[in-house]
Amino acid sequence: MTTKHTTDNSLYLEDLAVGQVYRSPSRTLSEADLTMFSMLSGDWNQVHADAEYMQNQGGRLLHGALGIAVITGLMDRAGWFAQSAIAMTGLDEWKFLTPLRIGDTVTVEMEILSCRRVSAGDKGFVDRRFTLLNQHGEKAQEGRSGFLIKLAPSTP
Repeated sequence: MTTKHTTDNSLYLEDLAVGQVYRSPSRTLSEADLTMFSMLSGDWNQVHADAEYMQNQGGRLLHGALGIAVITGLMDRAGWFAQSAIAMTGLDEWKFLTPLRIGDTVTVEMEILSCRRVSAGDKGFVDRRFTLLNQHGEKAQEGRSGFLIKLAPSTP
């Protein structure tokens, strides 16, 4: 069982242990998500933008990179690192396993793979595995992400 070190929802290094799994709230992907991400990225490839071209292939696809962005948003919504985040250090072994489509409802599972204090001792490093699941429980995306995290605040 995790010991919470503050009254907010944030997890700090001391709250994490290898093997813990956290599950986010869910979110349904929309036409607006696809359009806004196309506008932001400038990626208007026909697999994203041409409904007629994609009609015999199950419909338009949302961008793979949008899935990564949705993961960060669902983490924020869960509040896991709302006060404790310092920086993401990278993405590793990322796989796009099942396409994301308009109307899919997605959830994130985060597993703690490792956690330790950095050599300076003033923060921690966490290696996490993320799995983005669709409404059918299928893995849409999966990969690892390193992360710098604050230590729990001292209590007076």
